[in-house]
Amino acid sequence: MKKTLALFLIFISIQSSFAQFKGQIPEAKKYNAAKVIDPDYGIRLYEKLNFQTGGDSVRNDRKGYAVQGWEEDYYESGEVIHKGFYEDGHLTVYKNFYPNGQVERSFFVSGYKKSSMQIFYSDGKLKSVILFFENNPQSETDYYQNGQIEYAEENSKDMEYLIFRKSYAKDGKPQEIFEMVNQKKKMYSKKEYYENGSIKAEGPMFFNTSLYDYQKDGEWISYDEKGKATKEKWVKGEEVK
Repeated sequence: MKKTLALFLIFISIQSSFAQFKGQIPEAKKYNAAKVIDPDYGIRLYEKLNFQTGGDSVRNDRKGYAVQGWEEDYYESGEVIHKGFYEDGHLTVYKNFYPNGQVERSFFVSGYKKSSMQIFYSDGKLKSVILFFENNPQSETDYYQNGQIEYAEENSKDMEYLIFRKSYAKDGKPQEIFEMVNQKKKMYSKKEYYENGSIKAEGPMFFNTSLYDYQKDGEWISYDEKGKATKEKWVKGEEVK
């Protein structure tokens, strides 16, 4: 309990410092926007410095020592690209920015063993929300620029199996829905859809822990585009003729 409270107080202190930190520092780096902003994945050059998301690199200052405290980097135009708090050379809290000043992503510790990242489009609309538990991406939700959910996934805390995985088209129509229906037996229901939103196939699956694989098991029904159904029988990943 005391450890959790201490972490919470550190988090509050860092968040407060974020609001107060403004000045440029001598070690600041400058970047070309066209080279560091990926059109699909955004600004990823700092992820290698975030141990919470799987990074394994350390940022050093000009003297070769691991960076401690706040760092601020810039675009060649002079706009801020990154503000981050470093402990022993790796990031604990940070924000990246587009050249227009909009936040590109924001990362912070949200609790004991928990952290959170939000990623945004250049117009400020939410693009992704990722929740980490013990450095693993336990859940993720991605959004189209129109606000519709594109993809959503949640894993067990030990990252051993999925709780659900869902994908959607830009108009909100489902493309695939895969979700647990019996946690004890690790049984799932899966549905696949045509582009118009009509059902394409559906049936039960189970998680084979020995093979670490999701396999069809039971009666599956496939539909053509006119809705005509065809049934199949599956047993542990093999179709029964």
